[in-house]
Amino acid sequence: MEEQATKQITILIAGRPYPLKIKATDEAAIRKIVQEVNEKANRFQLNYNNKDKQDFLAMTALTYAVELHRLRQIGGVTQDTELLDKLSHVDTLLDQIIDK
Repeated sequence: MEEQATKQITILIAGRPYPLKIKATDEAAIRKIVQEVNEKANRFQLNYNNKDKQDFLAMTALTYAVELHRLRQIGGVTQDTELLDKLSHVDTLLDQIIDK
């Protein structure tokens, strides 16, 4: 089995830099996800301007968790192993970011 090429990238979430070591083939998807996370967090910031960035990020994470839960309830995600693999990878990346 071939080993996939990895690379170091730095992403910005809510204005903070996070260095990641990723599979080179995942870079485009990760950057798109980061953009979506930042957009959701910015929308929360516009709606609730008396909160801090941690609150916006927590609400963003909750939004994604609710969406995933709904998909699991209707059976859409459990049948798509590729999507589950990608979500698991995103979860791992988020764990790496949180642990830093």
